Amino acid sequence: MNTVLYDYWRSSASYRVRIALHLAGEPFDSVPVDLLAGTHRAPEHLARNPQGLVPVLEIDGAQFTQSLAILEYLNDTRALGLLPEDPIQRTKIRALAHSIAVDIHPVCNLSVVRHATAEAKDKPAATRAWMQHFIRPGLVAFDTLLEGFEQTPFCCGDTPSLADLCLMPQLYNAHRWEVDLSDLARLQAVETACARHPAFAAAHPDNGRPD
Repeated sequence: MNTVLYDYWRSSASYRVRIALHLAGEPFDSVPVDLLAGTHRAPEHLARNPQGLVPVLEIDGAQFTQSLAILEYLNDTRALGLLPEDPIQRTKIRALAHSIAVDIHPVCNLSVVRHATAEAKDKPAATRAWMQHFIRPGLVAFDTLLEGFEQTPFCCGDTPSLADLCLMPQLYNAHRWEVDLSDLARLQAVETACARHPAFAAAHPDNGRPD
């Protein structure tokens, strides 16, 4: 049975899962779900995920939603090493990942931003201001949290962790919305290391950009 990922090319949550699948060397078929066109609300997608969200992963004869849960499953079944065995370090790395996936990402979700800027006269400017308002403080805090780890060269050591898989999609969004990261040296170093890694490069949204 083929592994199938229902995703959207610019979705941060989908991006995380693509990185993990490439780290695992897991071949998969990508089925686009166009969020801008509203196909995530179509009956066939709601049958896969009643939340109408991406990604949805079909693997090992099962179907999964929620990117963090999917990452944990892939880590457990494909020995990705995204989390250490030590419970203290494991919890701290999860906290880094959650600071992005649970705190920054939800308020920058497409449906939230559309609702928040619905009455704005200049929607593009309002959207950019909204994104910058939430993304930069979150990434400043993340950069500070990295003080507790040695970037050699990834967020928490010499191999990618759950934190790196959550960070890179958020940095992609930060660049898209012109967020100033020039003073965040730790993040820049990690971004450079991840960008050179084949799994991260293969998962980049530009590789799935529609024609």
